[in-house]
Amino acid sequence: MNNESPTLQRRLKNRHIQLIAMGGAIGTGLFLGSAHIIQSAGPSIILGYLIGGLIAFLIMRQLGEMIVHEPVTGSFSYFAFKYWGKFPGFLTGWNYWVLYILVAMTELTAIGKYINYWWPQVPAWLSVLVFFVAVTLANLANVKMYGESEFWLSLIKVIAIISMIIFGIYLLVTADVNSTASISNLWAHGGFFPNGFDGLFYMLAFMMFAFGGIELISMAAAETENPDQNIPRAVNQTVIRVFLFYICSLAVLLSLVPWNQLSLGDLDHSPFVMIFSQMGIEWAAHLLNFIILTASLSVCNSGMYANSRMLMGLAEQGNAPKLFKQVNKQGTPVAAVLFSALLIFSCVILNYFVPEKALSYLIYIVVAAAVLNWMMISLIHLKFRQAIKVQDIRTKFPAIFAPLTNYFVLAFMLMILYIMWTQGFMLSVLMLPVWIILLFVLFKISSKNI
Repeated sequence: MNNESPTLQRRLKNRHIQLIAMGGAIGTGLFLGSAHIIQSAGPSIILGYLIGGLIAFLIMRQLGEMIVHEPVTGSFSYFAFKYWGKFPGFLTGWNYWVLYILVAMTELTAIGKYINYWWPQVPAWLSVLVFFVAVTLANLANVKMYGESEFWLSLIKVIAIISMIIFGIYLLVTADVNSTASISNLWAHGGFFPNGFDGLFYMLAFMMFAFGGIELISMAAAETENPDQNIPRAVNQTVIRVFLFYICSLAVLLSLVPWNQLSLGDLDHSPFVMIFSQMGIEWAAHLLNFIILTASLSVCNSGMYANSRMLMGLAEQGNAPKLFKQVNKQGTPVAAVLFSALLIFSCVILNYFVPEKALSYLIYIVVAAAVLNWMMISLIHLKFRQAIKVQDIRTKFPAIFAPLTNYFVLAFMLMILYIMWTQGFMLSVLMLPVWIILLFVLFKISSKNI
């Protein structure tokens, strides 16, 4: 495009970036998915999220070094394209795009379950449809409008988690002798590892789903004011806050009610809501359900934003049709938003036909795509480091203990694939090489046509 063509605008401030990154990582994985993990791991879920948070932090620092060095559209797909080759750029970009189509579908499906907490008679597909339209309209507005909507949606859940932790501590401190609320619940009912270490180990794959989305900050790099200052601050502070929110909130909640006395379904109920409901504090349960609903809406909102910017980045590389790199006068890539929305709409159909299984299907497909995404980020960062070393360039925000931490992340991701393989999700793992081959074929075809 020439210099007079509309372009993306740097209108996202530090507060927007902070909450966008945090909003993407605090959603269904914590509020709903943790129910399934608690049943298997018990209180050791706290250690599991600590491990997952460490891995997420290492990945974010690797990604952060690259995006501070070059704050561009398309993020790690751009870096794969520049430092590795055209197919890695194609693979990374389209895998991430598909990943966030699935994430948005997952969060919309979860919203249907939160609505059913109040109105069980409302069909899941109808709830999904209503919120799908709302998210699409928010993403068709200019980026500042998106930033504001995501700021307030994320702020609601951040304030809610902090308030819930404080309220939970108050209930623990003021509990009488007949109350079940006690910090000893973390070890008194079968121990911290009630089902042995295996109970935690085999849930790590499910826990990593909760941290999917923390890399959303990279998608906003090209629209961020003062990226040299705001991105490092957001990377470091966001990860610390996620650590606190996940670990502190679960430690407090599992102290209020013994983990083995929680009436949880597989993925049908949020432990955050059910704990207060079982304690007879219905107003807190209803308030939390509303807040958790906004949390999923926030992640879905960020997912559609990430999709459109990745699609735009792919188009600028020549890895997607040129139509997708066009933006309107407000700086919004309308065609990229609408195409992404069209695919996300399929979750309405999924919830119409299999509402009771839709969420579990989506979560494990998302984990497989996320593992590939995280592995690619670490591999791309290795290529990036090799390139800048040859050019004798020193970056402003270097990753921690690279390249050792890159190899550590890659080994951990292979372990996650092993867990999925042994826990009944062999098909998801087998689909990864098939997916890579399919993308290679599409890359060869598109190279001739785009």
